[in-house]
Amino acid sequence: MNDRPTPPPPVIWSVAGHDSGGGAGLSADQRAADAFGVHLCPVLAAITAQSTVAVTRVAPIPADLFTAQLDTLQADLPPRAIKTGLLGDPEQVQALAQRIDRLRAQGPLPVVVDPVLRATTGATLADDALRQALVRWLLPRASLATPNRREALALLGLPPTDTTASPMLAAALRALGAEAVLITGGDEGGALSCDWLDSPHARGWLALPRLASPHNHGTGCTLASGAAAAMALGWVATDAAVLGKMLATHALRHARPVGQGAGPVIATPGFGHDPSLLPVLSPGEAAPRWPNPAERNRPGPQGVYAIVDSAARVERCIAGGAALVQLRIKTDGAGVASPPLRTELSRAIEAGRRSGVPVVINDHWRLALELGAVALHLGQEDLLALDADDHRLLAQARASGVSLGLSSHSLWELCRARALQPDLIACGPVWRTATKAMPWHPQGLDNLAWWAHMAGAPVVGIGGVLAAEQLAQVASTGAALGCVVRGLGEDPAARLPDWSAAWARGRQAAAWPVPALPHPTLGQNPPAHLTDP
Repeated sequence: MNDRPTPPPPVIWSVAGHDSGGGAGLSADQRAADAFGVHLCPVLAAITAQSTVAVTRVAPIPADLFTAQLDTLQADLPPRAIKTGLLGDPEQVQALAQRIDRLRAQGPLPVVVDPVLRATTGATLADDALRQALVRWLLPRASLATPNRREALALLGLPPTDTTASPMLAAALRALGAEAVLITGGDEGGALSCDWLDSPHARGWLALPRLASPHNHGTGCTLASGAAAAMALGWVATDAAVLGKMLATHALRHARPVGQGAGPVIATPGFGHDPSLLPVLSPGEAAPRWPNPAERNRPGPQGVYAIVDSAARVERCIAGGAALVQLRIKTDGAGVASPPLRTELSRAIEAGRRSGVPVVINDHWRLALELGAVALHLGQEDLLALDADDHRLLAQARASGVSLGLSSHSLWELCRARALQPDLIACGPVWRTATKAMPWHPQGLDNLAWWAHMAGAPVVGIGGVLAAEQLAQVASTGAALGCVVRGLGEDPAARLPDWSAAWARGRQAAAWPVPALPHPTLGQNPPAHLTDP
């Protein structure tokens, strides 16, 4: 029996306004925090006399009462993240910035800034002095800023009719000090709801199908509070933006009509378990395209995915019964591969053609296509290095039947992989691996099960699979394939039958449960439940 006490949930502060209509502000923030299972401390900055159709008054909380809330909370409930919404006056902004600095002197503290300048009804909620204070005091302290397009223009002192593209607006906001920026596009037109993400980890359009609803009050608050909750749980800003968008879209689906105007969006738990809420992330500034499952419905291989570094070992893997074989020949710093690359690739591709077992070529995709490869694999760095001509060439190859696998280690990489509708998405490392150095924490079987449930494409578990029981566990998560590298030994043909038997056992075992949310894979501290096998 486990007598350990349940640890308390992470604490977030929401420093924001009160919406007397219960739609946005602290009301929406509380619903978002509950959906993530974190504890929200509502710090009242302003009171609005507000309904679904009008805002008739906005009044800031007196300065002494505002700072008393912050100081009292710091003594007992220090935050793991702070979200800011509607603030009452420039003095509040400066006081909050000073306390953020004090808290950060004790350790890292993510801050999500939602610069609320206008209400859904169109009412102005912030004057120019407050706008300037946000730019001076809060943007330089923002781990993530989440303005909509009109708010981004206002923060930069541009008129609402300005046509500067969102990527340029985000870059300008980052130049003012924000570490990451998500310019939300829920108010724009188009079949997809596209938010422009600019962060140290990724840039691109974060997109989901647009949901037309007149009841959208509190969407921006929900997204920002969801991102803050995610960061309190350990996610970096880029992944927190993904989770915040998922929550906001979920809340929009559950919006309810109240009053005569726009009703509130309703965030509830369970959003992180819905595959239809996982967005795509464009690799660049080109408009994203929503995946069409009907275009990629070919059944793929299942079982042991062998990864080797020579054509001779490819042949032995085929002889041993591998479901899929990858040839991965790395180059040195000068880009030179040894043994001669063309010879090795040609021999491996021919071995696959003769046997009918797909042979995947990693890295050297242009040469592989020239030599007649039927399957390719690209890492995220390779994906980002593609130019427009490369994308056209890959699209032509895929239209002719060439399959594509992509790596992913984080939520944003999974979303970026989904944007290309690959035939396989690798999730790794499942366990710690010495095959190559990487910054990622292990995914574990829980994240692998989540990937398999959410990805919308067959998933490959890769990384640290050294024992047969581990591969059986990978099979139990719902992954289509499990990768074996070092475990193939000197003669893969002799070892593979045992690996295949382990896979079959795992498929017969009880299915690994899909968690409500995955755990973070990048950050200072790995999840406590993940240990070396």
